[in-house]
Amino acid sequence: MRLWHEELIPNLPRPQLLGQHRECCALRGLGWEKKHATVDYVFTHSPYKLYQYHLLVIEEMQRRGYKNDPLWEDPTYRGKACPPYDLADMKVERLTKPIYPKHDTAYLEECKNNLFEKGIRLSYE
Repeated sequence: MRLWHEELIPNLPRPQLLGQHRECCALRGLGWEKKHATVDYVFTHSPYKLYQYHLLVIEEMQRRGYKNDPLWEDPTYRGKACPPYDLADMKVERLTKPIYPKHDTAYLEECKNNLFEKGIRLSYE
């Protein structure tokens, strides 16, 4: 489980991009607040931040011609197995860059190294 640094999203190979979409879906659904060392920082923020991040992934998927279930474009949607968020209860946080403070330059390098170790060379490198 990992949320790639948002600057990498446009350059992720297809498997990683689609995997990122599945990861976001899982975290927004039954995976919300389930402990995992790599993504625990997500749970220190409103679920709205995860929605904002997920939209970046969805937009890149659409740019490449992939189809997504449009239900995921609703900030309250959590999948078929979870009741939706009540938007009145969800803290709607303004969009920041990066979306998550953890996604700093050190995290960017960590993500690049992780991809490199998997044998993945990004197109802009």
